[in-house]
Amino acid sequence: MAYYFASDVHLGLAYNGADPRGRERRFVAWLDSIRADCEGLFLAGDIFDFWFEYERVAPKGFVRTLGKLAEFCDSGIPVHFFVGNHDLWVGDYFEKEIGMTVHTAPATFDLYGRTVFIAHGDGLGKTGDWKYALLRRVFHSRFLRRLFSAVLHPNVMMRFGHWWSSHNRHGRKEGVSHRFRGEEEPIVRFARVYIAEHPETAYLVCGHTHTPVLHRLSDRSSVAILGEWIERPVYGRLGADGVLELIEYR
Repeated sequence: MAYYFASDVHLGLAYNGADPRGRERRFVAWLDSIRADCEGLFLAGDIFDFWFEYERVAPKGFVRTLGKLAEFCDSGIPVHFFVGNHDLWVGDYFEKEIGMTVHTAPATFDLYGRTVFIAHGDGLGKTGDWKYALLRRVFHSRFLRRLFSAVLHPNVMMRFGHWWSSHNRHGRKEGVSHRFRGEEEPIVRFARVYIAEHPETAYLVCGHTHTPVLHRLSDRSSVAILGEWIERPVYGRLGADGVLELIEYR
């Protein structure tokens, strides 16, 4: 038995000619492959490249993924969905219709005797960039979300959202991953401070940077960045022995 982790699938993103439907089928195939021994599934943000949920309208598509996640929940496997910076505008659809637990903030779990901190990673440890902080605050504004849902037709909002999510990726020669900067990585800087205040924490599991890394902080603590599913699908697995590993899905 094991706990599983994934992030940054970016369902719906058409990147440099990639096949979004093929990516979804690959993700669903992975879900099928882990179901037999899965004690819990943690989705650490940006599972969707864009998600904006109205009170009575949910985005079109993703039926294979949503149906498979509903199967997990219906069979008693807990699924935890952490919002990312691309799919943060969720409402109650995931909880009421699928049965997932939605987290809008980092959370801590006791898994096989290990204390595990889980978050998407967006904004953690990032300081000194006021433009980024302002933009993030705008996107997290509940008032603006209500305003957009009241004023903008779903077709307009979805077109704008998908354009915004993908416009800065097209034409990038270096791919979708970011270069891991070791101790200078904002998530690592955050983890150092967090571990000092919570020394019982064994793992800090995040996504966001698209770079799969298991970075040791001390003899008993590590940061796990899960990677992405656009070019190189990688997931996390925490076994009953309490060891977390990052595995490439082929």
